[in-house]
Amino acid sequence: MAIVDLVMPKMGESIMEATILKWHKQVGDAIKMDETMLEIATDKVDSEVPSTAAGTITAILFNVNDVVPVGTVIAQISTDAAGASVAAPVAEAAPTPAPQPAPVAPAQHAAAVASSSNADGARFYSPLVLNIAATEHISMAELEQIPGTGNEGRVTKKDILQYVANRSAAPVAAPAPTPAPAVAAAPAASANVTATSIPSGNVEIIEMDRMRKLIADHMVRSKATSPHVTSFTEADVTNIVKWRDANKAKFEKQYGEKITFTPIFIEAIANCIRKFPMINVSVDGNNIIVKKDINIGMATALPSGNLIVPVIRNADTKNLIGLSKDVNGLANAARNNKLKADDTQGGTFTMTNVGTFGSLMGTPIINQPQVAILAVGSIKKRPMVLETPSGDVIAIRHMMYLSLSYDHRVVDGSLGASFLTAVANELEAFDINRSI
Repeated sequence: MAIVDLVMPKMGESIMEATILKWHKQVGDAIKMDETMLEIATDKVDSEVPSTAAGTITAILFNVNDVVPVGTVIAQISTDAAGASVAAPVAEAAPTPAPQPAPVAPAQHAAAVASSSNADGARFYSPLVLNIAATEHISMAELEQIPGTGNEGRVTKKDILQYVANRSAAPVAAPAPTPAPAVAAAPAASANVTATSIPSGNVEIIEMDRMRKLIADHMVRSKATSPHVTSFTEADVTNIVKWRDANKAKFEKQYGEKITFTPIFIEAIANCIRKFPMINVSVDGNNIIVKKDINIGMATALPSGNLIVPVIRNADTKNLIGLSKDVNGLANAARNNKLKADDTQGGTFTMTNVGTFGSLMGTPIINQPQVAILAVGSIKKRPMVLETPSGDVIAIRHMMYLSLSYDHRVVDGSLGASFLTAVANELEAFDINRSI
């Protein structure tokens, strides 16, 4: 009987673990090659994991909601039909108290690695964990003592947040050093605060889904990490609107792609990043990391109402056709839950279109570890004063507000405003006679 191990796949360069969302198959079920075995989630995207062999499932080693390191065996498939029918009942008996070696092994391995890592002090910490540690004033010596459940004993976000929660709860649980009445009254006050926080009346309580929790955590961390400043300007995009109206049917017929405003905006942003490279950086302690690649993320709304940011890589090297293909492809993949983990990795700058939902402008939150994010508002017709050789005239123009939020640790008002103005000028200078 041949047994094939199904391992947690590597979902991206920086993805070290994934959470099991749903098993599509159970022990004893037959499965085909490339048939979906389970759904998993990383901190970036949800994905389906196909089977790497055809046969019968003989063991499932992890449960729903378990966080599993990349490369860990999560299930076993028998490729021999006769042997599989015998093996299946054994796998089903695995949850009984006596024989459970398989699920224990990964935990034992992680503990062993954690111990060895603690011994030499050479543990790896992700930027997310280090940011949380800095925000919570956790020293490196204290960080070294936190048990890690990640790959090779790595401390995961879940580990450090659990540690912070326990550390914060400790003083509350500890008895007061003196029995003074004022101290004794403190727990009662806390109880009252908790009691009043319970909603009353005609309400509905909805628990955040996994992605909304991740978004909430990411947004709070961003505001805690970066001092946000937002600058505003407006752009006359009349030429862009007229050019698109005149060419969208021809563009779709010639290239099989719809032409939206998004690739035009991304093209302008990429051109301006080349002129202002210090807007395309990240911060590492006291160091500024200048990114040579221009990878622009585009915030995309999902049918669930959540938000995800797929990334267009090397946007400055692509023409309008290539950008349109990337924009449409990533947007469709996001809407159909087909994004790969790599599709959301490596962004160096983000654009969000708040005008899609009718907003004139917005004050977006920086997508860490980037240092700037640009929001484009809805395009509205407005009467504007135009300067002409024969004098000023009032004309109806298509106008759009732009807003840039930037990290004031490394981007000053001069750079932020100059970059934003350059983007507006780039959009206004769009050639209405441009060929497709």
